[in-house]
Amino acid sequence: MEKAKTASEKLAERKARLHDLHKQRQEARTQNHQEVVAEDARKKLPSNWEARKRQAEWLLADDKARAEAESTGKDYERMKLLDVSAVDAERIEKKKKRKDNPDLGFSTFEAQTARQYNRLVKGMPARDMAKYEKQKAELGEAFYGGPNTTLHLLTKDTPSAINNMVKDLDQQIERRKKYSRRRIYNDDADVDFINERNSKFNKKLDRFYGEHTAEIKQNLERGTAI
Repeated sequence: MEKAKTASEKLAERKARLHDLHKQRQEARTQNHQEVVAEDARKKLPSNWEARKRQAEWLLADDKARAEAESTGKDYERMKLLDVSAVDAERIEKKKKRKDNPDLGFSTFEAQTARQYNRLVKGMPARDMAKYEKQKAELGEAFYGGPNTTLHLLTKDTPSAINNMVKDLDQQIERRKKYSRRRIYNDDADVDFINERNSKFNKKLDRFYGEHTAEIKQNLERGTAI
């Protein structure tokens, strides 16, 4: 009787373990399904979703801290500056300067033309809409220009427009005077090349064979080579 009881207990334990394994497997299936659904949802989000989420969380935290500071009568901007290190402050200042001057120099001719156009547009006076509508009515279809339209015969530049153009050209000339073109070659160095490509080739030869050909080169330059 004792052995039958022991066997039944073992059978019950096995069933309990089997039930627990089935339960764990079901939980793993449910968790895997949830992770697959979550991953699929993340793939459908915009590429910058994580950055936007972090920015939104930072803004909420910043608004909360600002409200708490104002409720206690403290200057929130001053409190934020106390937590900024000197290195971070310098980096932020440099970033602000770059934003104030977005022109980082020449990149392409298209970008250069676009910068020039935007600069000229900013310097133009506000448009007189009454004059604009009048000119539009006088010129008709020629107002919009075309392959066979010669606007310089239909319109006449005003003295103020001519003065603005002259002023802009003078400013361009003054700006160019402040820049100096970098010299490609050293005027004091020996010239043993005929063009840029030949100069690079000679430097490569000198790097590999210079120590072996230095005496021959000197004899050739002195005219004492045999």
